[in-house]
Amino acid sequence: MPGSATPDRRIDDAFAAVPRERFLPPDQRRFAAVDRALPLGYDVTNSQPTTVRDMLTLLGVEPGDRVLDVGCGSGWSTALLAHLTGPTGYVVGVELVPEVLAMALGNLRPRRPNVELHLADPAVLGWPAQAPYDRVLVSADAATLPNALVRQVRPGGVLVGPVAGEMLRVERHGRYVFVPLLQRPPG
Repeated sequence: MPGSATPDRRIDDAFAAVPRERFLPPDQRRFAAVDRALPLGYDVTNSQPTTVRDMLTLLGVEPGDRVLDVGCGSGWSTALLAHLTGPTGYVVGVELVPEVLAMALGNLRPRRPNVELHLADPAVLGWPAQAPYDRVLVSADAATLPNALVRQVRPGGVLVGPVAGEMLRVERHGRYVFVPLLQRPPG
């Protein structure tokens, strides 16, 4: 029964179904089992497996979810997400580097009907044209919480990504009205 496996088991199954080496340049494939980020070229890396596993665990993808993969790189995370969402889910991947996006497109052949890849617009975070998403995975470090991406998460949805080097899981609960938070000087 789909979705009945534990989250860890589902992620194990995704890792088994989507081998990392298929998403690495030929000169890096022999390192696929090594738990470290590997270069894809163009100052982009394929994240280390433990980091990807932790992010997927925090994200909590369910079958049927609509997911945005920001910084999809060579397509490994996108393919893992597509496996986790299953045939009723949908994954939109965006990548800023055209050559890396071309690598992802090649790695995801044959085309999967539940995956769409786009070249990211440097002036726009994410892919707001198809928002809202149930889950948003961000694979690049942000200096501050990227509110433009948070706004692309549906209420009840989750965003996972690094902010100033710390992995954050943000769950969106909708809009409320409050007075502004002011920093008052002591005394």
